[in-house]
Amino acid sequence: MEKNKLINYIEELKKQNLLLEENISEEIKEKLVENVTYDSRKAKENTLFLCKGAKFKVEYLESALNSGAIAYVSDEQYKIEDKPYILVNNIRRAIAVLTSSYNNNPQNEINMIGITGTKGKSTTSYYIKYILDEYMKDLNKNETAIISSIDTYDGKERSEAVLTTPEPEELFMRIRNAVDSNMENLVMEVCSQALKIERVYGILYKYGIFLNISEDHISNIEHKDYQEYLESKLKMFEQTETSIINLNTDELNTVLNAAKKSKKIITFGNTENADVYGYNIRKEGMNTVFNVRTKNFDEEILLTMPGLFNVENALAAIAVATEMNIPYKNIYNGLKKAKASGRMEVYSNKSQEVVVIVDYAHNKLSFEKLYESTIKEYPKREIITVFGCPGNHAQNRRKDLGELSGRYSNMNYLTMEDPRNEDPEEICKEISTYIEKENGKYKIITDRGEAIKEAIFDAKPNSVILITGKGNETVQFIKGKYVECLTDVQYAKKYLKELDDKKTKNNK
Repeated sequence: MEKNKLINYIEELKKQNLLLEENISEEIKEKLVENVTYDSRKAKENTLFLCKGAKFKVEYLESALNSGAIAYVSDEQYKIEDKPYILVNNIRRAIAVLTSSYNNNPQNEINMIGITGTKGKSTTSYYIKYILDEYMKDLNKNETAIISSIDTYDGKERSEAVLTTPEPEELFMRIRNAVDSNMENLVMEVCSQALKIERVYGILYKYGIFLNISEDHISNIEHKDYQEYLESKLKMFEQTETSIINLNTDELNTVLNAAKKSKKIITFGNTENADVYGYNIRKEGMNTVFNVRTKNFDEEILLTMPGLFNVENALAAIAVATEMNIPYKNIYNGLKKAKASGRMEVYSNKSQEVVVIVDYAHNKLSFEKLYESTIKEYPKREIITVFGCPGNHAQNRRKDLGELSGRYSNMNYLTMEDPRNEDPEEICKEISTYIEKENGKYKIITDRGEAIKEAIFDAKPNSVILITGKGNETVQFIKGKYVECLTDVQYAKKYLKELDDKKTKNNK
């Protein structure tokens, strides 16, 4: 990767109207920058250090300078004698610009596909990836890069995700890896927080998908209210060429009006006026089948991933593929094969008396869709839900999920789900107050494995157990640390097998 002189970074900040002041000698300006980071532990000789975050401490800057940083970038000047500095008027935006520049602006060398919405981002990301991979395979080209809340693959590394949308230093490095790996397309989830604090500033999405909107992520460290959450989502249209909009979303008029900032608008949904129109939606065995009409074809689509609500996610993926002129056969085959780890994974014991669905559903909209789909697909089964809510953010979920689970579940098991610095039992107790208001039943078992075990072992014949919130995640976030754990899928398989073994032993 080509290295740039410090003067080049200063000029880029000036071009973006971010530069307020700089105090750097001509000699230092001519030095090659070997590293750009906001992590003082990564600082080395000739590093350009970025002072970032509400929890930033001057000690981090001092550590970076001691490790060889040649200058620092900040929105305030620190009293460190004779140290070169660059002052900017927007540090978040500057961080995106500088980390992008360090990676030679890789987003301009690849087709960027962004997806935002309250529910369905991960599944839609994988639907698009599977379609593109089928198409690229026919062309003898490389697969599609992905940055999602499930995992990341950039051609050089595959890893489990920590954030839905990574911080700029990682994000632009991932895009650079994809470009260097000769990938032509990158699909990524774009969360509201990333848009609000400008992690993705400087990226122009060739296709930007708006799936849906429902109240979520409202807290004192995320979005102060629903209006700010919505406005943050809508910012994506400011950096999108072709906007792809779900006609079934709430706030449709507001969304369509905001999308006028893009060059082109394509719509999808189950209404006839949609550019990509899904109709005749039905279940055939365990599969979902529907017809879709686009400008290029009117054909049948088959989804092997459970959940009737996934039709909307598939329509979004078809809309992108249609705009890219991908043939119907690649779209059909991609969607038929598509799966997303931890999303609507279905398991059962041998007799199928107990069905377990593992899904990442974790907010009001995803719970509503999950219950709606479960009631339609398993109409004669009792519903048992195993779930929790995270600590320190998205606190509106406790009320929303408590009310919904109390209304639709025959039994609830409240358990740990990334409690951060809160007491998981207190979180569960808060949720339980809303379950009680709906006259629902519940047990609090904070050990997630034990909660899943009891739910499976105590389930009546002809039950469906919904295990939500963690999917295939391998860690719990507890008191500032990521603690390894079994995934919900592993727990489900383990205890379904034990249930069968127990029944076999009792029948002897």
